[in-house]
Amino acid sequence: MSPQTFTKQYINGQWKNGSSEKYVDNVNPYTQQTIASIPSANENDLNEAYKAAVNAQESWMTTLPAKKQASFDQLLKVVHERKDEIIDWLVKEAGSTLVKAEVEFQAAVGIIRESASFPTRMSGQILPSNTPGKENRVYRSPKGVIGVIGPWNFPFHLAMRSIAPAVATGNTVVVKPASDAPVTSGLLIADLFEEAGFPEGVINVVVGRGSEIGDAFVKHPAAKLISFTGSTEVGSHIGELAGKYIKETALELGGNNAMIVLEDADIDQAVEAAAFGKFLHQGQICMSLNRIIVDEHVHDSFIEKFKEKVESLKAGDPAEKDTVIGPLINKDAIERIQEDVKESVGRGAEILTGGETDGSVMQPTVLTGVTSDMPIAKNEVFGPVASVIKVSSEQEAIKAANSSPYGLSGSVFTRDVHRGVEVAKRVETGMIHVNDQSVNDEPHVAFGGEKESGLGRFGGEWALDKFTTVKWIGVMNGYREFPF
Repeated sequence: MSPQTFTKQYINGQWKNGSSEKYVDNVNPYTQQTIASIPSANENDLNEAYKAAVNAQESWMTTLPAKKQASFDQLLKVVHERKDEIIDWLVKEAGSTLVKAEVEFQAAVGIIRESASFPTRMSGQILPSNTPGKENRVYRSPKGVIGVIGPWNFPFHLAMRSIAPAVATGNTVVVKPASDAPVTSGLLIADLFEEAGFPEGVINVVVGRGSEIGDAFVKHPAAKLISFTGSTEVGSHIGELAGKYIKETALELGGNNAMIVLEDADIDQAVEAAAFGKFLHQGQICMSLNRIIVDEHVHDSFIEKFKEKVESLKAGDPAEKDTVIGPLINKDAIERIQEDVKESVGRGAEILTGGETDGSVMQPTVLTGVTSDMPIAKNEVFGPVASVIKVSSEQEAIKAANSSPYGLSGSVFTRDVHRGVEVAKRVETGMIHVNDQSVNDEPHVAFGGEKESGLGRFGGEWALDKFTTVKWIGVMNGYREFPF
């Protein structure tokens, strides 16, 4: 399928127009030009997609492991062959810089490669019994049909992070991609799976606004699990709906991640890490550093070097090779962030550098004199603004890090690795890295958050467990005596 024709739904192996009278406009966030207008899916299309997934699942579930793995090998081949196209879509649809697009591409490849091992890792167990002559068998099987709601910020990787392991474990999927990135979080992925030769109905993609099909997508009786990556507000609503209909969820939600820079840290290394962890993809990553908590003994040295580093980062056209800071996803994001900056400055914060905007591009910005109760520190920024918070002790740093209702990722910098680990254990977060920044994702390691940052874990054996279920089958050998 030509990239220029990504205006149709993908249902049961067929590309078809959405049946709604509404459209989803796919807009380039940098140029503000409309790439394409996609006729939306309605509930009829959604029902058709779920029906196709149900019909395909039984056959796909029983497909031999070697054949599933061969399909994933072919998918990897196709993805590598079409790398330039994938990168191009990430730049023009998601506003990705070339550096970020490369990071995202490699992360998605890692997920596919890890998932390819799952068909032969679907192991069960035989357990002893306290009943004479009985054997307890535990069988692992796919859940059935998985509903995947894709995000717009790392659309290709984060949608693939659910789609690939779900399919590899014998499930089929229905994907509702993000309206701001319908191609890279859904339609392009379907095209890749189709070219790789996956059977009809294994992957289905319905593009539509959440207001029109969002609740129906979650409530549909065919969906056994809903996987969502996005805001805590939307995730909370999905969790509420799923609970009402007794559905499992995998929710990777917002973050307000902190880097703690202790007094014995290597400041040069901390500065380099902070710049990457804050400004990759303009800070539009759930794992981005929002708060940099610095001990007062090294605070001035840190902000001096951090200012110099940040001012060296080029902002502008994401298609240019040396651009580090590309566009924000839309006008609403710019207005929201500027309002938080303005209010925080009004309450005593100072703009050390940056703050200006040019169209949809905001210069990388650093605020000092920030306290934990300011909007720029309380809220998930999702933009190129770093808040520096000065503290007087390790204990105060940990308290500041834990003051957020979020708990996704984080970072601790110290020359004493043991001390770093001990501090990391006290920070309430699902992931944290000593002498590294917060944006880390490895396909074989548990990925997920605590508190309002989500439920469940992705990656490796944790993903395998999330997308499968187990059944206990008890087997009696001989006759069992009963008390009545």
